Amino acid sequence: MSPPLGLSALQVRTGHPDFLDLPWSRRLASWPGACERLVDVPRGISRHEVVFVQYEGGLYAVKELPPELGEREYDALRWLEERDLPAVTPAGHARVRTAEGEGSALITRFLENSLPYRTLFQSPGLERYRERLLDSIAGLLVRLHLAGFHWGDFSLSNTLFRRDAGELQAYLVDAETSEMHEQLSDGQRNLDLEILEMNVAGELEDLSMITELPPALDVFETGAQIRQRYDQLWSEISREEVLTPDEHWRIHERIRALNALGFSVAEVDLVATGDGSKLRMRTIVTDRDYHRHTLHGLTGIIAEERQAAVMVNDIREQRATIMHDRNLSVPLSVAAHRWRTDRYDPAMQSLAPAIGVHGEAAELFCQVLEHKWYLSERAGADVGMQAAIANFLERFAGAGSS
Repeated sequence: MSPPLGLSALQVRTGHPDFLDLPWSRRLASWPGACERLVDVPRGISRHEVVFVQYEGGLYAVKELPPELGEREYDALRWLEERDLPAVTPAGHARVRTAEGEGSALITRFLENSLPYRTLFQSPGLERYRERLLDSIAGLLVRLHLAGFHWGDFSLSNTLFRRDAGELQAYLVDAETSEMHEQLSDGQRNLDLEILEMNVAGELEDLSMITELPPALDVFETGAQIRQRYDQLWSEISREEVLTPDEHWRIHERIRALNALGFSVAEVDLVATGDGSKLRMRTIVTDRDYHRHTLHGLTGIIAEERQAAVMVNDIREQRATIMHDRNLSVPLSVAAHRWRTDRYDPAMQSLAPAIGVHGEAAELFCQVLEHKWYLSERAGADVGMQAAIANFLERFAGAGSS
């Protein structure tokens, strides 16, 4: 007697649905019409069948894979999550039996407010973000490589993008071919970059057949430009400096420069060069979430890195104003509390009708700050936050722009 069709095993993490009501006895290609939870979502090209299912708690992607590959990718995504790296969140893994034989499915939480690369080129209103692809991809690969993650199959289709205060943040979606190590060799990093160049050229060439690419994104040069930006960023975070024993101020200068790029510095190594009068300084960089960690520690707000940098700068500006008005020193933590109470929370209340429809909260707040600067520049005076919000909602949210 043949084993029954359907689930053989199901591993689901807490905080997610049990997914037991999905038609596991069928291949994913036959789920339309057999599953009421299916929804259409814009997505990139995938070599495997993918469907999206809606639950009360959120949207999930289900990807069909060979059994050993599904479990391997699930473990890779867990590894990335434990290190707080930018990737989709694994929710579960299923082993199934259909009429076609044994199979498996990887279940991931859909990355809210994310865009596949094709949407960036085919949707009006997103023009400003298209050329931001280069920096976002270079930054993603640097972060993954710092952690010892060898992707093995970078492509634009394997990546999702979130808007981040006028920039983009890239997230890994597909980890089928990945490997995790304590540290990557130069050869492993270069292999990822060679794959990147080849895949980006192919995908942009395909995309150019259906829509016009901006002049700055040449089909055959873009991959090389991403690699160049990656090399510049990697060189900056890994370079060593030589200093004399009385130049300790350069240590703090180096840390501040790396923090400005968004990198957190775990430690600084100082090693004698051998001539007795100089030291070689090497900084150990951990991640590119410095401003995210700073903002969350000060306010409890979770945001993307660029959004967080904008908001931390806004807090520092408010701190400077308070110190000037009161003629006394104010800790950044005190200014952050005032900023959240007097500025951020009231703004969120006013922006509430647009949140979710025209963007997520942190991104809308950053757009309002930019709009406030524009209005104040034009008026020759600070127009105030509430006036900027009202004008922003009237001009943009009211017009249905994102």
